[in-house]
Amino acid sequence: MADTAIFDVDGTLVDTNYQHALAWYQAFRRFDITLPVWRLHRAIGMGGDQLVPHVAGDDVEQRLGEDLRQAWEEEFDGMIDSVAPFEGARELLAEVKDRGFRLVLASSGKAKHVDRFLDLVGGKDIADAWTTSEDAEASKPAPDLVQVALEKVEGKDAVMIGDSTWDAVAAGRAGIPTIAVRTGGFSAEELTEAGAIAVVESLTDLRDGLDDTPLARPGR
Repeated sequence: MADTAIFDVDGTLVDTNYQHALAWYQAFRRFDITLPVWRLHRAIGMGGDQLVPHVAGDDVEQRLGEDLRQAWEEEFDGMIDSVAPFEGARELLAEVKDRGFRLVLASSGKAKHVDRFLDLVGGKDIADAWTTSEDAEASKPAPDLVQVALEKVEGKDAVMIGDSTWDAVAAGRAGIPTIAVRTGGFSAEELTEAGAIAVVESLTDLRDGLDDTPLARPGR
């Protein structure tokens, strides 16, 4: 039985994936590199250190990696006011907490962004812990962040709730199952192939069906 729920933040609790994709698109364009937005979107969920070589190759990473990440941050900062929480985010977190699970909000984002997003969902008032990019040496799809999230609350068994294929891969490498939500724009097939044990359309659907997941009430 799980004792800990680890929630991804970007794309799962708050609607950011397309802003991230467009910010990366504009960042690459600053350096005369034009990449299809759909390809960038499919890499969202990776850490920036992983994303640049994944979409543009090792040579671009070596030459421009740090500059591209700085450009992405500037572009994303200009879009952050458009970010909103997904319907039912706060209610889902409250329901999971009420069921007695330890609650960790796991993000590999920059601390200033994570603070903003946690405020949008009231996360600081309800979560037992949260993470930022400063908490793990390697970003997703490496398992480090998921492992750190579990360690922060001294959990024994966890379930991950995420929106991207990279969430499922990272959690799988940590030996943790993932419930995937389609809020990030990935297909059910992509998420299942990445290792998700279940895929739901929305946070409200997940809340309605919690008793059919590892987050069921004790005794169910």
